[in-house]
Amino acid sequence: MDDRITIIEGPPPVFEPADETWVQGLNEGVNFHNAALTRLRTFNGPALVERCHRAWSKKEPICLHYRNHLGLEEKVPILAARSTEVESGQMLFLWVQESEDIEDDDARTNDMDDGLD
Repeated sequence: MDDRITIIEGPPPVFEPADETWVQGLNEGVNFHNAALTRLRTFNGPALVERCHRAWSKKEPICLHYRNHLGLEEKVPILAARSTEVESGQMLFLWVQESEDIEDDDARTNDMDDGLD
């Protein structure tokens, strides 16, 4: 299952607009897609980033696989990944290709505190 990173437990990821300037460079191609950023707590961030790098080096896609607020399975393509150490453990930053469903999730979770500040 190297073609995806799966969220096994916990709430659905919270997606926010990716407004960093470098993210626009990920849009090379025929279609333009907005990018969204999600932050996930993990035990093995560097290994997950390495999994992304292996897929990209083979020119293969890799997706974030999770259950949405209704419990239905969703997959979104991962465009970039970074792992960092924070006070509470490891944090995985994933920039994903935004879809209509993600935009709906953003509207619903806009007022929620994700506790990552």
